[in-house]
Amino acid sequence: MSSPQCFENPPNLNSGVHGSGNIQELGGVKSYVTGPHDSKLALILISDVFGYEAPNLRKLADKMAAAGFLVVVPDLLYGDYFDLENPQFDRAAWLRAHGTDKGCEDAKPLFSALKSKGVTAIGAAGFCWGGVVVVKLANSSDIDMQAAVILHPGPIPDDEYSEIKVPVALLMAENDNCYTPEKAKQIGEMLSAKPELESFVKIYPGVSHGWTVKYKVDDEGAVKSAEEAHHDMLNWFIHHVK
Repeated sequence: MSSPQCFENPPNLNSGVHGSGNIQELGGVKSYVTGPHDSKLALILISDVFGYEAPNLRKLADKMAAAGFLVVVPDLLYGDYFDLENPQFDRAAWLRAHGTDKGCEDAKPLFSALKSKGVTAIGAAGFCWGGVVVVKLANSSDIDMQAAVILHPGPIPDDEYSEIKVPVALLMAENDNCYTPEKAKQIGEMLSAKPELESFVKIYPGVSHGWTVKYKVDDEGAVKSAEEAHHDMLNWFIHHVK
């Protein structure tokens, strides 16, 4: 997450929007859980640097849950969210404490915890920081994951994309300091060159990094662009997590 865009437009955690789900401990991680608890299909949504309490992320989780998925949004930052309002905030120390390798390892117990509840198929989506985590999960051979959606991720080496093992959708912004449209297309070509891997790459015009969860609710155009990506994400999971 070397782009300033990763840290722009922080959510209002005091908005009063908490979602229709509840907080549970799952796989040793405090998580927002929403949707039918007897569903055999589950989704794990991994936040950006601003954490699992973000109102737009919770609303998205509830939207996915309305399609029949049990949705889990884990607090992989353990309440220690990126805090631009704090003049004493140490950005470098925060990034060291919250590496994406650690995020990946901390997320893995969620898969076995869901399986122990009778879930038979799991997809994972990640946003910015969480997108990097989900790519690492999609590379892993020690978890059972059926599909991944990566939304405006932070920087990821090409070799990590090439090691993805599950059907993957990459949803990218036209205006993204981490990925130019040309770079996103290059990654798409690399993924499509693997005939055994189903992949989908889409570049959304006129939007910037983070648009799927950091939109302003009173900006009709921004909401429409975010909802387009949400629709594409849901369709990918409906097709592959079943």
